Amino acid sequence: MRYLLIVISCFFIGCADLASRTHHQPAGVLAAKPLYRDPVFDGAADPSIIFNAAEKKWWMFYTNRRANVPGLTNVTWVHGTPIGVAESVDGVTWNYRGTVNFPDNIPGAANVETATYWAPAVLEHEGIYHMYLTIVPGIFDNWNHPRTIVHLTSRDLIAWEYQSTLPLVNNKVIDASVLRLADGRWRLWYNNELAGKKTFYADSNDLYHWQDQGSANLPNERGEAPLVFFWQGHYWLINDLLGNNGLGVYKSTDALHWQRQPSDLLAIAGTGVDDQNAGHHPEVIVSGGRAFLYYFVHPGVNAETVYDQTPALDVKRSSIQVVELQFHNGWLVADRNAPSYVKLLPGSHRQ
Repeated sequence: MRYLLIVISCFFIGCADLASRTHHQPAGVLAAKPLYRDPVFDGAADPSIIFNAAEKKWWMFYTNRRANVPGLTNVTWVHGTPIGVAESVDGVTWNYRGTVNFPDNIPGAANVETATYWAPAVLEHEGIYHMYLTIVPGIFDNWNHPRTIVHLTSRDLIAWEYQSTLPLVNNKVIDASVLRLADGRWRLWYNNELAGKKTFYADSNDLYHWQDQGSANLPNERGEAPLVFFWQGHYWLINDLLGNNGLGVYKSTDALHWQRQPSDLLAIAGTGVDDQNAGHHPEVIVSGGRAFLYYFVHPGVNAETVYDQTPALDVKRSSIQVVELQFHNGWLVADRNAPSYVKLLPGSHRQ
């Protein structure tokens, strides 16, 4: 009888433990750390993720810095960069697909062999894919050269057509982020380097014709890579703070007037593999009421504290990571050391 009671007790304890774990574990696939490393240059950065409806896969477009190429002086390794493409059926397991074959009529990038492509922002509207891409007209060993944002379109995410160079505030602009507002207009946020790395914006009714609106007037702001999405009844803007200081967060009810979150995201190094540094250049996919933040890390920058010997090129390489955002007391929280279970529903995006 005592044995029977022990067996019954163990059964119910086991069921309770399973129920507890099932209750607390979010739906989805457990993401590995790192999530993705580029197999060619090992410099994956600036991810932009979109669902390819024809292939029923997620595609990630990213700046592919030439991190493992020896002999590149100063900042030439972050110039001459192609746009890499990886694909995934679940947003977790990513396989390298290749690079984007851009047309040769893009102003400033006529020589595709020596052009610099940065920070793609990709979206879909009415069966057309749109990319807003930063162009630098060559390979340089310093930052003192023009940068523009161009608009390209595609029906399959493979063949792209140049549409225009956006008429923004000057010719030192980078890092576009585009979102459709509640009233149907489109808004593009970007980094104005000549204004001290501040965020500016432009508006459009059709994604093709843009009118620059000037400063976004973010409080206490100096950073780059502004990323805007709508979640939990607010517009959110996350930007990459300069240096290794993580991501700044702002929220708004109208996408015009912004409030700064008291704490930053991903400023403290994580404990997972290749997560030992601040997070950079965000992407967010809102899916099924949940929000998943993709970001990149330079894990080798602090590698001396982990390894006895660090190859010189290791400080340049970068890895893509993901963490689920949580909404707590009106603000965003991201626990990069907790297991991240990702579930992306087909057709999900940032709004």
